[in-house]
Amino acid sequence: MRLNLLIGGKAGQGINKLAEIISSSLVRAGWYVFNYKDYQSAIKGGHNFNLISISDQNLAAYEEDLDLLFAFDAQTYDEHKKNISKKTILATADSELNKKVGGFFLDLSQLGKFGNMAFAGFLFKCLGLDKKFLLEEIEKEFKQKEIVIENKKIIEQFYAPEYSVDLKLPEPQQNEPQHQQKKELPGYSHLSGSEAISQAAVEAGLEIYFGYPMTPSTGVLSSLALKQKENKDLFVFTPENEIAVINSALGASFAGRKVMVGTSGGGFDLMSEAMSLQGMVELPLVIHLSQRAGPGTGVPTYSGQGDLNAAIYAGHGEFPRLVVAPGDAQEAYEKTIEAFYLAEKFKLLSIILTDKHLAESGYTDQIKKSSVVVPKREDLLSQGVVKKNSYEHDLFGNTTEIAAEIKENTDRRIAKTKLVEKETQKFTRYKFYGTGKNLLIGFGSTKGGILDALPNLPEFSYLHLIYLEPFPSEIIAYLQKAKKILVIEQNSTGQLADLLSKQLAVTIPEHNRILKYDGRPFTAKDLLGRIK
Repeated sequence: MRLNLLIGGKAGQGINKLAEIISSSLVRAGWYVFNYKDYQSAIKGGHNFNLISISDQNLAAYEEDLDLLFAFDAQTYDEHKKNISKKTILATADSELNKKVGGFFLDLSQLGKFGNMAFAGFLFKCLGLDKKFLLEEIEKEFKQKEIVIENKKIIEQFYAPEYSVDLKLPEPQQNEPQHQQKKELPGYSHLSGSEAISQAAVEAGLEIYFGYPMTPSTGVLSSLALKQKENKDLFVFTPENEIAVINSALGASFAGRKVMVGTSGGGFDLMSEAMSLQGMVELPLVIHLSQRAGPGTGVPTYSGQGDLNAAIYAGHGEFPRLVVAPGDAQEAYEKTIEAFYLAEKFKLLSIILTDKHLAESGYTDQIKKSSVVVPKREDLLSQGVVKKNSYEHDLFGNTTEIAAEIKENTDRRIAKTKLVEKETQKFTRYKFYGTGKNLLIGFGSTKGGILDALPNLPEFSYLHLIYLEPFPSEIIAYLQKAKKILVIEQNSTGQLADLLSKQLAVTIPEHNRILKYDGRPFTAKDLLGRIK
């Protein structure tokens, strides 16, 4: 069973917070939830919406066909009416829209500044769920007593005897449990990819996080900023720009601290010179690169996968690096731990490549703890002055221009790639799903849409790539067996397809590249309409 809900309205109406409270409350009530956020750059006035998918099985993507649409305004209905059907339940806070399309009218104007919480009460009453789950989440979310009391009043009115919501959402299949039979999911929580990365970074021993606010990487910055209140060993700092971010991080790494930085495309570009400095001085450094649609400022609040080449090739000169691209919250947690481990062990640049869809979407997960033990940093200060800088240097840190030493140092640095590749073989570098003779290949957050589509594609299997540098060359066995190969990615040129060609000498023709670059992620419906 699966239910798809959409809440839409204008920026500034608290839609994202409302969706977060609903999603977390539904998890408390025993449901798996996936929450996709779509919002414009405008602080106020732009169209925002949240798609919330609910199921009794785990989810990693959303669907656009709606079971319930709640519209704060007429624009929401106009934008999404293509996704409604006769079975869709309509509810609105706009009286004029209600007169036009019918459905249920919730008069929020009579409920004060917390009126949007009425939809949460309305939804839970529709679903036949105990209000306690909402009330518990409200107490957790809001610290001010006044806000808690007012929100509770709004919820309670929908459960009063005189107030009746006579609605029935689609019934579960006969072999599936009824709503009332659901039990709480022990240990599960509703978290974004950014929150999973933050949790992992702290567990890996992160001491200092440097970040300049830039959507969609800001989620990690915000999450870690909250964590530092309870963690005296963690310091979160926002320098004046991205150049200062990475240079500050390298300075802290020189001093023996575990560091991490976060940014998106434009900020990553500004960091590229300092990345080469990392390559020369060989200090551990972890970067979270959260992609959005470019070039330039692009579409800052939307998703894309156009920075794959940037992650693999950024910086001048030649030096080793790690690039991992998780596909969901659990992988984001695991691969962040591994990124720290490899950075520390090999004095490496480790890049965690995500995108807006993964970073900001809400997953229901019981994060399985990693068994990877990240090495402690050496106390470099106890060793006296560290004599390394951006120039080529000998073993004592002295600048050198001797040809033999230049070659020897370059060979030693590049040789790390093979050592790192050997070390990564103990980790999950890719995942394979299905038994079909044809093969779908993707990376990052495309995983959710592909897995949703796969049951309807029995002739296809799916290869989900996680480690992109060093590249897992052993996957060539899957490609050689495949009758047909389709590569699925969110960019306009097929950067993953080109990488496969470079690494494995396998040509992926243009017509076998399924590309989407409008800022919106793939859904199962998208893919089923394009895969032949």
